[in-house]
Amino acid sequence: MKKISQYIKRMGKGSLLVACAALFPGLAQADRLAEIQARGTLVCATLANNEPLGFPDPQSRQVVGFDVDMCAAVARRLGVQMEQKSVTVEGRLPALIEGQADLVSAALGYTRERARQIDFTASHYQNPIKLIVQSDSGLNLISDLADKRISANRSSTPEQAVRRVLPKAMLQTFADTPQAFLALAQGRADGLAISMPSGIRFVNESAGRFKFVEGALSWEPTALGVKKGERRLRDAVNAALAALEKDGEIDALWTKWFGPKTKFNIPRDKKLTPISAFR
Repeated sequence: MKKISQYIKRMGKGSLLVACAALFPGLAQADRLAEIQARGTLVCATLANNEPLGFPDPQSRQVVGFDVDMCAAVARRLGVQMEQKSVTVEGRLPALIEGQADLVSAALGYTRERARQIDFTASHYQNPIKLIVQSDSGLNLISDLADKRISANRSSTPEQAVRRVLPKAMLQTFADTPQAFLALAQGRADGLAISMPSGIRFVNESAGRFKFVEGALSWEPTALGVKKGERRLRDAVNAALAALEKDGEIDALWTKWFGPKTKFNIPRDKKLTPISAFR
């Protein structure tokens, strides 16, 4: 040990840091916020087939929606432009972990398991996880689907809610919402587990064919995600969200996509809440 101590002293602090960085590259992690500011763009991952969160505009074919507008608003507060990147539900976390995106705004519900892989910002809205069934199915309560076939997006919080609340249900998972809904519509599933903002359009546009059963599987705090350990970026995004909340911009965007003049008409009952409230 004495020889090692003498060797470290001879190396000096600067040489020691270089050696540590070479041996343990994870210690020399780049500052993502500085990278974003240097390039002038915030790469934001959103869904691309989940109206009204992220979906193709019929005219421009560009991906638009509440999650996209939230990204653009955060980018403006950071003083940069937003670059939208489309991901699937199961591709949200890998986009951050592998460095393909700076921020995820894609119906990202907070869970303790996910928090071990990425960092979450404050929750900017909360919504119930519901079950949709065919109106003539005779299924009215969550307990009615205890041993039924239920479809859900793969790697989603609705999938996790079904596994937790209805462990005997026959769960079918799909890559995206349209496929999960199609399983219900074609009779291959008895119910669809989905967040209310994503599912209400299927009910409202079905001419009475589909309905929500009573109650909620769980309540989902939804937030934005950043790569694990990027504290400066997380704090900067949280500051941007706080400013957007204070100025009424989050409420304005919610009204634009979910308000009384839309086909969704969902109130935003829960305001910006520190993610620590859900741990």
